Amino acid sequence: MITKESLINQLDLLPDSFTIDELIDRLILIEKIEIGLKQSEADDVISEEELNAEIEQWFK
Repeated sequence: MITKESLINQLDLLPDSFTIDELIDRLILIEKIEIGLKQSEADDVISEEELNAEIEQWFK
């Protein structure tokens, strides 16, 4: 979830003129980064070895 403070910070980083699509893209990116950071902090990650094994399964 994006906080109001995070939203305001992102708006400050945008140029004076931008499209709604650019704003939405940026907010989606920020939300995904925040989710990834929370997962990392909670040690909810997989090792590189596990990742490689999963990728190999995709191509079988």
